[in-house]
Amino acid sequence: MAQTIRRNAKPVRRQARAQASKTKVRKAKAKTNSLIDALMRFLPFTEDQLHKTFLVLILGATAALACTVASLAGLTTLAGQQFAFAAADAGYEVSRVEVRGVERMNELKVYERILGERDRAMPLVDLHVLRGSLMELPWVEDARVSRQLPDTIVVDIVEREPHAVLRKPDRLMLIDPAGKELEPISPADARGMLQISGLGAQGQVEALAALLDAAPALRPQVTEAEWVGNRRWNLTFKTGQVLALPQGDENSKGALMNFARLDGVNRLLGGKVAAFDMRNPDRIYMRVPGRAQQAIESGS
Repeated sequence: MAQTIRRNAKPVRRQARAQASKTKVRKAKAKTNSLIDALMRFLPFTEDQLHKTFLVLILGATAALACTVASLAGLTTLAGQQFAFAAADAGYEVSRVEVRGVERMNELKVYERILGERDRAMPLVDLHVLRGSLMELPWVEDARVSRQLPDTIVVDIVEREPHAVLRKPDRLMLIDPAGKELEPISPADARGMLQISGLGAQGQVEALAALLDAAPALRPQVTEAEWVGNRRWNLTFKTGQVLALPQGDENSKGALMNFARLDGVNRLLGGKVAAFDMRNPDRIYMRVPGRAQQAIESGS
């Protein structure tokens, strides 16, 4: 009997190995499925819920990517503008400006910085930029800008406190306690205020305040303070009398307190002495008008 031999037939051993590999794969799949099934039993959600969760994550990542691409293409800006225009059509645009906290400064200066926003859609108003513009005004120490929907911009101003008058070569300037210039002031309006002069005096305003605080009884009597030689103060009182103080913060404070004690005992202010010189820590020199002429006449 003839036997048919197939060409390219796999050897018996190779077939056996292939069959064994398939068996191992089936067992591994079965083991993996059994492990997944066991894990699913411990999870607080079903397999269907898990599939939906992964689907949401995939869709979210796709949406984020789409937003990024749209932003790069300028579509986000365009959408924002369209939204702003729609808001304006609905009445959400600037038609009123309300300013609060202004007492001394010119209120029109504030309105000038804000009125450029009139008829602008509320979503397009940049509050940070507006605040920065207001902070450039000399009188403004702090400012807060907010929206009051549907149509009002509210500005709250914190003004600087006027402290003294700085005498400059060509004009008088109102300044705050830090020496910041607020606005020019007329001689008539400056009357009764402390006037400060001298080269570099503007940078010494806070130091002068600390000096005068050392003798609170004398402070209301001081009408002028001259910064001399960029190193020390001459104080002028309401009586017109002048007190020359030594240089150095501690030395000048000590001299001023000593003068206050002497004045309390001997009533120096309002007397015949026109000028007091306390630059020498050991003694006080006093100048009386006409005293030198009297000495000359008596000696003759």
